[in-house]
Amino acid sequence: MGVHLVHSNVDTVSGTQLVFLAVKPHLIRTVVTEVLPHLTERHTIVSVAAGVTLETLEQLLPAEVGTVRLMPNLPCVLQEGALLFARGSTATPETGTLLKCLLSACGAVEEGPESWIDIHTGLSGSGVAFVYLFAEAMAEGAVKMGMPSVLAQRIAAQTILGAGHMLRDSGKPAAVLRGDVCTPGGTTIYGLHALEKGGVRSAAMSAVEAATERARELGQK
Repeated sequence: MGVHLVHSNVDTVSGTQLVFLAVKPHLIRTVVTEVLPHLTERHTIVSVAAGVTLETLEQLLPAEVGTVRLMPNLPCVLQEGALLFARGSTATPETGTLLKCLLSACGAVEEGPESWIDIHTGLSGSGVAFVYLFAEAMAEGAVKMGMPSVLAQRIAAQTILGAGHMLRDSGKPAAVLRGDVCTPGGTTIYGLHALEKGGVRSAAMSAVEAATERARELGQK
């Protein structure tokens, strides 16, 4: 793919302008300390470390070095990810444009204030697991009603995939699309009633809230 591999952080920084820090949060300080003498005003540092704030990065780095905080999610490996980044005080709008261009190969890329990063973590980072849980439950419901497990899992996956594409590409809000599926006295409204009685809406909102708060706690640590 034309990627030049090196085995030194210093070599990496010396030969590039845009540097991604894709390490665990507790290693950020160690890596930055190692490359610090080789950073100049031409560098922009993009951190993918969960919970590490722009303020922390700017304290560790020279004032002239641009900083960006980025949070991707797991479907990036299939080029269907949801990514959100926030620019630090010295990162230029041109840097934002460059990042959107580079990262668009991974999925949908958005820019926003740093206060949204932890929310994005709860919604999209952790949200992937919430969808998997829902898919598992749907498939188990089909198995309970008599469908073979392997087939139920395939259909549940395709149902979520198709619904997601419609939600993304139709331009319609989720509530409108949901209404399009319902007919008076039909199967869907009965199923939705069961979900509402089970508190699925409240549980989903609470799940995003809990994951967001946990992300904020990790950032404070």
